[in-house]
Amino acid sequence: MQKVVAILASVLAVASVLVGFQIAGPTAGQESARALSGSSFQAGNIISDANFYAGRSMTVDQVQSFLNAQVSSCTNNGCLRNGRYSMNTRSADAMCGAVTGGSSLSAAQILTRVGAACGISPKVMLVTLQKEQGLVTSRGPSAGVLERAMGYACPDNAGGHCDPAYAGVGNQVYWSAWQWNRYGNPAGTSNYFTWFNPGATRAIQYNVPTSCGTKAVAVQNKATAALYYYTPYTPNTAALNNLYGTGDGCSAYGNRNFWRMYSDWFGSPTGAAVPATTAAGNLETVTPTYNAVTVGGWALDTTTTASTRVEVTVGGKASSVVAAVKRPDVARAYPKSGALHGFSQQFTAAPGRQDVCVQAVAADGRTRKDLGCKTVTVLDGSPFGSLDVAKAVPTGVAVSGWAIDPETKASIGAHVHVDGRLKQKLTANQTRTDVAKAHPTYGSAHGFSATVPTDAGYRKVCAYGMDVGAGRNTVVGECRTVDVPGSRPVGSLNSATVSGSTISLRGWALDGDTTASVPVAISVDGVTKQVRADVPRTDVARRYPAYGQAHGFAYSVKAAKGTHEVCVTARNVGAGTADRQIRCTKVTVTNTAPTGRLDSVTPVSRAVQVGGWAFDADTAKSPIAVTVTVDGVATRTTASQKRADVGRAYPSAGPAHGWSVSIPARAGSHTVCATAVDSAGATGTDTALGCRTVTVR
Repeated sequence: MQKVVAILASVLAVASVLVGFQIAGPTAGQESARALSGSSFQAGNIISDANFYAGRSMTVDQVQSFLNAQVSSCTNNGCLRNGRYSMNTRSADAMCGAVTGGSSLSAAQILTRVGAACGISPKVMLVTLQKEQGLVTSRGPSAGVLERAMGYACPDNAGGHCDPAYAGVGNQVYWSAWQWNRYGNPAGTSNYFTWFNPGATRAIQYNVPTSCGTKAVAVQNKATAALYYYTPYTPNTAALNNLYGTGDGCSAYGNRNFWRMYSDWFGSPTGAAVPATTAAGNLETVTPTYNAVTVGGWALDTTTTASTRVEVTVGGKASSVVAAVKRPDVARAYPKSGALHGFSQQFTAAPGRQDVCVQAVAADGRTRKDLGCKTVTVLDGSPFGSLDVAKAVPTGVAVSGWAIDPETKASIGAHVHVDGRLKQKLTANQTRTDVAKAHPTYGSAHGFSATVPTDAGYRKVCAYGMDVGAGRNTVVGECRTVDVPGSRPVGSLNSATVSGSTISLRGWALDGDTTASVPVAISVDGVTKQVRADVPRTDVARRYPAYGQAHGFAYSVKAAKGTHEVCVTARNVGAGTADRQIRCTKVTVTNTAPTGRLDSVTPVSRAVQVGGWAFDADTAKSPIAVTVTVDGVATRTTASQKRADVGRAYPSAGPAHGWSVSIPARAGSHTVCATAVDSAGATGTDTALGCRTVTVR
């Protein structure tokens, strides 16, 4: 309380400058009631206590209907018609009773909860929301406007920003209602507010500058005093003469606008209070269950023995029930009314926290008796579960999972949909011990599994638990997207590379009708070779987990220099009738001829010693063959000896490319020639390294 009292002076300062920002004329969506005249404004009796403190004067449904009527649609989610706001749960104090908050409340819920807890009419709060920020008729209010919804604790000297403790729709509505009660100095508080109290004539300013003067106002009631504490100015003649527009430089509009808006929307604010009702009753039970609440109690009209109508509002939706159940205890308490006045009725309700309010309607249909409100948590009776597996298999899509309806221990239906269409009806009655451990109340007979036939392609697979009670059919777990290969082979040629004269192909192929490896036909310039796609491919196994890894292929073939067409075709092995050509592409072989040198041809005793070096750039690190002929007779050797000079000259090839060979020869003159043999073999081009003539002695 000390903290609250400490801020009261600053709050009054806030109120003293609010009028500069209050709406002078009618707002968008508010039709001017031109029959209303400023001459009817009573500065000392702006609104009666009966109307101001009628905390239960509107139900949630009535407030929502009123808001719906003010705007046809909203342009953002801050609009009071559709918006959701937060409000703290608060315990009772001297100003207000306990109020239940929430993180996603409608404006109607906030206004009626605060109205009931603080005894301030929702009509008063609706008018204040409009006169301060135009919120009732705004289709898309800004965050800043919502922050200072009721203008409470939002001084101009802070740029219009509110103290965070009071900012936001829920806080603003609650604390404004709390403050209006504090102005009355209720028991348990200090007698702080006295300067506008009723029963005396008060000098009330026309506007902020004291030069505008004051008006002597005989304040007649507590509600009018509360309005002046909240907005401490009274309208001058200029403001009242132009009731829906602006006056002069000394005009203030806050209390004028409150009176005018209340009159336009709800009738005279000083009119007679709602007559006392002859209805009576008691709300005894509100029992939540799955997607419903059962409401029980009794209600009657003391002027008749006829059964009375009871209006029950659940989550803002109103329904009626006739209280006609026999209640002997009520008959004993009201012997002239009889016993047929009990009620117990189940009403459908959305899952989650719901406000349940009950009113007994008098026999004349005009007055009501509030029997109370309760907030309960409604359970969701819709099925829950999981789609654990959805994977392509040779005959379709294998699915498995589990489903439970919380309203029964019995097994329920599980329907499998593919691309939004029902494909198979199952019963979730297979044993799942893991489910029983997680949900012991329901047992283990809640699993399902099947293979669902479906077409090839990417398919969205969903499993629905079929509701057996008050809920609705729901998707269990999450839907899965499955790549279904179908009956025709699928695959990919991932790479076609050339190294020297070698073409290397890599890819994968499978047929949806079998998990076995399938044949693949590889064609190079029309010449076909068949291989089996059985090389392990973990990526294929991840994509098609039911088919395993053995679906890759790797194939190499020598080819002559030039451009070649390569085609890969997966052979059909199942129910389909056609092979599938995976891909055709062109590759170019740029084979280079070997390079080398005939370094020496030396005659030795009955032989010729021949040496040099050679390598093929297409297989630079590998040794190649060299053919040496003596008078046309060939000898084959390998260029694999280390030659440091070659390594320095051709670092990419390395030094291991020297060769040296001794060939027997008779005495006499001989012609010796050397040729480097292309690594491509017959498809390549050999390189002549030269010839020498030598005489063996």
